[in-house]
Amino acid sequence: MSAIPADGWRETGIKVVPAGQLDTNTPQTPGMKRAAAINFARVGARKLWVGTVHIHADAKTGAHHHGALESVIYVIKGRARMRWGEKLEFVCEAGPGDFIYVPPYVPHQEINASTDETLECVLVRSDNDAVVVNLEIEPVEAPQTVVWVDPIHRHPTDDA
Repeated sequence: MSAIPADGWRETGIKVVPAGQLDTNTPQTPGMKRAAAINFARVGARKLWVGTVHIHADAKTGAHHHGALESVIYVIKGRARMRWGEKLEFVCEAGPGDFIYVPPYVPHQEINASTDETLECVLVRSDNDAVVVNLEIEPVEAPQTVVWVDPIHRHPTDDA
């Protein structure tokens, strides 16, 4: 166990960031609004960036990637459609309670699949650097749908 700091953990321990105090002064991608909750500047986090993402109904972001960072998106409300690849040639969807993993350097685009509901998500990144590389990509017209299946679950189209 590490040594107890001089302040007895009072100032260097747990921190709560109230919902109304997220920081929107973050790198943005057209079509979405990111707000930081947890990062080095706000709470001293050295290995994480956590915040929220909102995408208006029937809207989409520009293509981008986050460099060497890994990202996890947790869908709170709405329907997320993700496109990815060199020409955004792949697509999948996620709904409330689903997690989306975005590996380093993968060009991607978030799309709100709903025409009448804001897409609300929590975003977690593997470092507190605010890396956003916006890309100019001419997407393919009809992306290929990808259904992810881990090694312990059946593919949804397999017969029981």
